[in-house]
Amino acid sequence: MSLFCSDAFVSPLEIEAAVKRALEEDLGRAGDVTSTATIPEETRGRAVVVARKPGVVSGLPLVEAAFRRLEPTIEINPHGRDGMAIAARTKLMTIAGNARAILSAERTALNFLGHLSGIATATSAFVQRIAHTNARIICTRKTTPGLRALEKYAVRCGGGFNHRFGLDDAVLIKDNHIAVAGGIRAVLTRAKAVIGHLVKIEIEVDSLDQLKEVLDVGLADVVLIDNFDLDAMRKAVALVAGRLVIEASGGITLDSAAAIAETGVDYLSSGSLTHSVQNLDIGLDIEM
Repeated sequence: MSLFCSDAFVSPLEIEAAVKRALEEDLGRAGDVTSTATIPEETRGRAVVVARKPGVVSGLPLVEAAFRRLEPTIEINPHGRDGMAIAARTKLMTIAGNARAILSAERTALNFLGHLSGIATATSAFVQRIAHTNARIICTRKTTPGLRALEKYAVRCGGGFNHRFGLDDAVLIKDNHIAVAGGIRAVLTRAKAVIGHLVKIEIEVDSLDQLKEVLDVGLADVVLIDNFDLDAMRKAVALVAGRLVIEASGGITLDSAAAIAETGVDYLSSGSLTHSVQNLDIGLDIEM
């Protein structure tokens, strides 16, 4: 049974690198001195990973990777997969093997699972709020350093979509780029002349006048309307009339998402999906 969310993207290399880094951080130079000092080397244990609160799961592949890195032959029996909605007290995984390995990997495994499930749960709440519209919720680059690919995977597990992964996979021209380059026409003309044919150009505007100039130039694929009020958003949608993809951004919250989506924009981007989420409460219980 695959542990991965069926519609999400993450490289196994990202998982391997993140788990290795986290375990090295926790085990340091001497390993788990507590487990080594208190538990005989050959002791076997059995544990279950349990959700304390309802939510949407993300991170089970990292749980498996954390335990297997310390004991490759550990027995793991998953009871679901990433992307599933769960109730409180749902058992997510049963683990059996060397007790020292289980206890040593426990916190690393739960840190990943709780954090990523928190992102998936928050994303799912946004998705449900705007489900009556054609808009999509997307994440941003406001991610935890070193964990971006995993956090963006968690957004997908929650039913959301990903913005660019980094500065290298799409052009997003912001207000500072416009200022330095000498204006909207100059910055769009230069970008179009330099980029490859498969790279999209998105440009941020903070007024309807700027939006009109973008439409006049005609070289952008996506426009980001930043901190527009609802009336201005509706006017922007009418002005664009389907010629560009419209992304709304700027302080979007769960309470404001539905009204913003109802204006007719295509995407709502929110950094809060990754930078302000609360961990989903998930624990590991020993069953000897």
